[in-house]
Amino acid sequence: MTLRTTALVLASALAATAATTLALTGAGPAAAAGLRCSVDYTTNDWGSGFTANVKLTNPGGTPIDNWSLGYSYTGNQTLSGSGWNGTWSQSGRNVTVTAPAWAGSIAPGGSVSAGANFSYSGTNAAPASFTVNGVACNGAASPSPSASVSPSVSASASASASASASASASASPSASASSSGSTGGGKAPALHVSGNKLVDAGGSQVVLRGVNRSGMEFMCVQGYGFTDGPVDTASIAAIKSWKANAVRIPVNEDCWNGYANVKPEYAGENYRSAVKNFVHALQDAGLTPIIDLHWTQGLYTGNSSGCSDVNSTCQKPMPGAGAATFWSSVAGTFKNEPSVVFDLLNEPYADRAVSSIDQAWNCWRDGGSACPGIGYPVSGMQTLVNAVRTAGANNVILLGGLAYSNDLGQWLAHKPTDPAGNLAASWHVYNFNTCSGQACWNSTVAPLAAQVPVVVGEIGENDCAHSFIDQVMSWADAAKVSYLGWTWNTWDCGQGPSLISDFDGTPTAFGLGLKNHLAAVN
Repeated sequence: MTLRTTALVLASALAATAATTLALTGAGPAAAAGLRCSVDYTTNDWGSGFTANVKLTNPGGTPIDNWSLGYSYTGNQTLSGSGWNGTWSQSGRNVTVTAPAWAGSIAPGGSVSAGANFSYSGTNAAPASFTVNGVACNGAASPSPSASVSPSVSASASASASASASASASASPSASASSSGSTGGGKAPALHVSGNKLVDAGGSQVVLRGVNRSGMEFMCVQGYGFTDGPVDTASIAAIKSWKANAVRIPVNEDCWNGYANVKPEYAGENYRSAVKNFVHALQDAGLTPIIDLHWTQGLYTGNSSGCSDVNSTCQKPMPGAGAATFWSSVAGTFKNEPSVVFDLLNEPYADRAVSSIDQAWNCWRDGGSACPGIGYPVSGMQTLVNAVRTAGANNVILLGGLAYSNDLGQWLAHKPTDPAGNLAASWHVYNFNTCSGQACWNSTVAPLAAQVPVVVGEIGENDCAHSFIDQVMSWADAAKVSYLGWTWNTWDCGQGPSLISDFDGTPTAFGLGLKNHLAAVN
């Protein structure tokens, strides 16, 4: 599931950015003026530039109206562009961020987040102090965390759902979350397929239950950074506190492969390092990482087209030629890390592009000339499986079905050949899908789950409630089927399935259903 538009980004973005480390608590002159404030400041630094993320919180008892945040740099940091979630300006070394029209007042206990990109040379020291409406937020800034990569990002929803995307800034991984020497030998279990089960190295069954962490699929290609919100140790601990044991990471072909349409600071090795750092931090925390190719190249303007762009800026019905290069590279990167799972394509929908369901399944497996309704060269699932195995990786591979991974009807009949014998089916189910009732699950999914492992890569509903996913999870538990909720991002759950309202793990009404269920079963 991914949002296909960024038209409504700003309203959703206010809650999306969370800085994690540098709290400055209001006191002294601020308290005397009746205004209390705290500012969290973090950077995502790539050496010649950085994203500055500021989170302004009102811990007082009265609103902060028409807020204006000010601070100064000591070096040559220079504002690049216009920033987001506020009006950013710079005079000399002095930076000002004023309230946007949609967030002119900060209620007691509330906060707003904003971000902007800067260039610099030399050192990049954090600001020593901040003011709000001219009143000091007292406290000394800690040194800004440095990072070799720069995470920051936008939002996600479904090709079938109505939801709004949000472009927002993010927090840099901390040193521990940035891998700091980790090579993937963490606590997450090594996995392989045994019959219809995922099992660990000792042969015990592993049922994956967790969350999706959207952001890396769109922020980079939209030019904002790497991730939507923090991916540091604290944020991973928040995911673990829900008793999750797996995290699915949507990623972007253009950014990983380093195509020219992506800003260099967010492409190629910089992007690959950001993904690797997050994967290794998850492994070290005992969480199974699932790398999902979410947005891919290919010019498609036919039925259910998400965009009229050849670049990886939306979901495409099938992966293009560049996807084989992507998976060969990913497989080479993680081939010695059997705890990493590969999800070859988020939500195939060749059935919307070709003339019949049988033709669509042939296209799904074989690609190329079997896909007459798709104008770009298609890499079928067999091609991608081959790319992974040729690179020397025997990792578990997930294959999503048709109809945005909701249809598994001919999955077994079209299962690619795999010399490693490590293929599993990926299924997505939302309350608005065709196969959204237990009769369909029993007739279509259960027979497949009796023969191969099934991982429900995304579960969700678009009503900010959890009665539907409660049914899905209960059914999946009985069938020993894995599942992951969409999504661990702070978007409006009334616009699309969003599990949290804060990256500290505060659940939305929808997310509460998943949180309580995981606590009961994991």
